[in-house]
Amino acid sequence: MSERNVAIRTALLSVTDKAGVVELAQVLVSCGVRLVSTGGTRTVLVQAGLPVTEISEITGNPEAFGGRIKTISFQVASGLLFNRDRDAVEAQRLQIAPIDLVVANLYDFVGNSAHNLPDQELIEHIDIGGPTMIRAAAKNFRDVAVLTNPAQYSDFINEFRSTSGHTSLVSRRTWMAAAFALTARYDAAIAEKLGGQTLRYGENPHQTAVFLPNAEGTRFEQLGGKELSYNNLVDLDAALAAAFGLSSPACAIVKHENPCGLASCEATDTLLELAWAGDPLSAFGSVIAFNRAVTAPMLSHLELGDKDRRKFVEIVAAPDFDAAALVELRKNKNLRVVRVTVPASAIQFGKRHLSTGTLVQSADDQLRARLEVVSVQQPVAMDADLIDFGLHAVRCLKSNAIALVRRNAGALQLLSMGAGQPNRLKATELAVTQALTNLANELPQASSAQLALVLGDCVLTSDAFFPFADGPQVALDAGVRCVVEPGGSLRDPQVIAACDRAHAVLIFTGTRHFRH
Repeated sequence: MSERNVAIRTALLSVTDKAGVVELAQVLVSCGVRLVSTGGTRTVLVQAGLPVTEISEITGNPEAFGGRIKTISFQVASGLLFNRDRDAVEAQRLQIAPIDLVVANLYDFVGNSAHNLPDQELIEHIDIGGPTMIRAAAKNFRDVAVLTNPAQYSDFINEFRSTSGHTSLVSRRTWMAAAFALTARYDAAIAEKLGGQTLRYGENPHQTAVFLPNAEGTRFEQLGGKELSYNNLVDLDAALAAAFGLSSPACAIVKHENPCGLASCEATDTLLELAWAGDPLSAFGSVIAFNRAVTAPMLSHLELGDKDRRKFVEIVAAPDFDAAALVELRKNKNLRVVRVTVPASAIQFGKRHLSTGTLVQSADDQLRARLEVVSVQQPVAMDADLIDFGLHAVRCLKSNAIALVRRNAGALQLLSMGAGQPNRLKATELAVTQALTNLANELPQASSAQLALVLGDCVLTSDAFFPFADGPQVALDAGVRCVVEPGGSLRDPQVIAACDRAHAVLIFTGTRHFRH
């Protein structure tokens, strides 16, 4: 797209927030720009002594239906959208006059929604013509400028004056991005208010929150238990990612967005017990997700039939439940039961809202680029399935993250993890300490040397490279003999040397899995 300045000859002004609009219009008129306006905006401009063309002179139609129809028309949309080079002859034949600038902001839906108006009354505060004009102008930013915020007026005026009534492509592109961001937020606010589920509160009781279900093929149905909270839904999302991210039958146990338990095997009746063993203490008050339909035997570890022994969990989620499983789950009237299916299309992109804007990224769907043995010690047999299980576990954990995984009773099991730490050494220490605790509970008669031998059959995975050798050294001293990490640190040689001294295998994957 070539750089070019565009002259402003006709401007369409229709604003709810009228701050600065008279001053802007005065500058436009002083440079010979024709003003076109509607309703209240036109009244303000006329009262300021400015010449204004009523929008009906462009559309050929009056305002109608209580003001619901003012700007929406073939003439206005065409004046904004037609390509000034390609479509010029057709526009002339159709008697379409170009509109070079749109100044518009929207009805205050968000402000009015805070007053708890009835839906039918609130609907009247949904702007239709404004977003239509804004989006049309933004789409054709090569030829049209669009201003959606009074804060943009001063920059526009400075450029408009310095270029003798023109705008630059760079500025029009900036205003275009702001315009689409505005309409996206506006539509999201409407969808959340009218289509979402108001929650009791947000992360904390003093915060408000709304849940807006994903409409893109996700099945989500609560079958029992108390209403879902904000924190329930956040942990459920993490549990679904952990369970549904594995192709074989799996169970994930999540607390504060981190899988503290994860297991995968064909013997589905043992999945929950194996996952629970990853951190029984943290599993208290957790969210559990299965990636297969649940039967009653798969829930036996929860001991739901005994009020004194039952394990406290917030949610059990799965693609489906058989009748016997539902009977068991409903023995605890507070336990939330959710039937959910997450299609692959639902997790193609992730969004994170910042105070300064919104970040969007593609899903972390590549486990590894390679499995490169960089140590002197070679694996007796490369257990790629176990390594991949560990890499999946660690990509589901908050950074800095370490996972220790093993084969246990025919299953792949998360033995322990360390997550959400400001340094990788602390994450490794947590994972090793939890692993030794779990093994001591499992093998109460085992000596320290025997526990170290069991750790020797485990795989340690790291979400990013080790910047120093101190992290892996903690694991090596405890008995770990296989370390998997992306590689790429300036101190990789020191990490390799530490593994070589311990006669341990070190494997580089070339793929990082930060999750902040």
